[in-house]
Amino acid sequence: MRSRLVFLSLIFCGIFLALSPSLAAAPGFSDPEKPPPSTIGPLITDTAVPIGQGNFSLQVLARLFFTAGRFSPNWRRVSSQGDFYSLQLPVTLTYGPFPNVEMLLVVPYVHNWAREARLPASPGVGSAAFGGVGDTNLYLKYQFFEETALRPTCTALAGFGFPTGHHLRLNPLKLGTDQLGSGAYTFTGGLNLSKWLSPVYLYANLWYTVPTTATVGGNRIHDRDLVTLNLAAEWVLTRQWTILGEFYSNWRAGNLLGPRSQQPPRALLGVVAGLEYNLSKNWSFAGGLALDLAGKNTPYNYSPMLTCKYSF
Repeated sequence: MRSRLVFLSLIFCGIFLALSPSLAAAPGFSDPEKPPPSTIGPLITDTAVPIGQGNFSLQVLARLFFTAGRFSPNWRRVSSQGDFYSLQLPVTLTYGPFPNVEMLLVVPYVHNWAREARLPASPGVGSAAFGGVGDTNLYLKYQFFEETALRPTCTALAGFGFPTGHHLRLNPLKLGTDQLGSGAYTFTGGLNLSKWLSPVYLYANLWYTVPTTATVGGNRIHDRDLVTLNLAAEWVLTRQWTILGEFYSNWRAGNLLGPRSQQPPRALLGVVAGLEYNLSKNWSFAGGLALDLAGKNTPYNYSPMLTCKYSF
């Protein structure tokens, strides 16, 4: 497992180094006082500027999770008791129905694999795989402040999650690969910010997610509320090329509403390094590598990502 992760990292670094001469030689963007309109945006962190009334975009993200282990309750790295992989392919449809308003529908496909798994619920060593649609999310965003020389773009977000992923009749022989969703309806409220400080585009998200009680594999579960904090920076080199860096984190500590959760508190923090290529005002591409750096009571992964976006 470790050798594969090193190999993926070397491939990513090699591609970046090979492109460096062309990046340095390419002409810069025309107006440094305004952000270029064709950046695809961060891979994980959400944007703040709406797509524009009447505009539409389709984006597909491929993210392959290599589980290298688990974070223990005291933030230490321990074995994952097997080799686990997950391919997530969320398709995002974005539309601007009104001025300063944006609607997003995210429908993911998820495929999980387990090899040489040694789980307490399934004695022995086994392998399994399962795939299907994951949980669907609908987001509404409203920009209430436009960016000025001193103020960032400020956008309010409301999200609604639907338990469309498989979660009810779980098969122990599938070694956990057949759980594709949380089983809970969720509501998310949050704030997105962005600011152009030439030649860098800065982003920030702060979200709070409340889940309902769910039935997962015959067990009633009320998970802890989720706090999400994401930060990102795009260094715009030219009209086509942009370097991307991100910090992502999520925290499950307690509950504001509903019954007290019996699930353990969880946390995850990580970073992303990426590269964007904006072919035109319609086509944009980006790739990167996400590394989970710290956490508790959760798996940690190394995740190469590749995305493509088409704007109408």
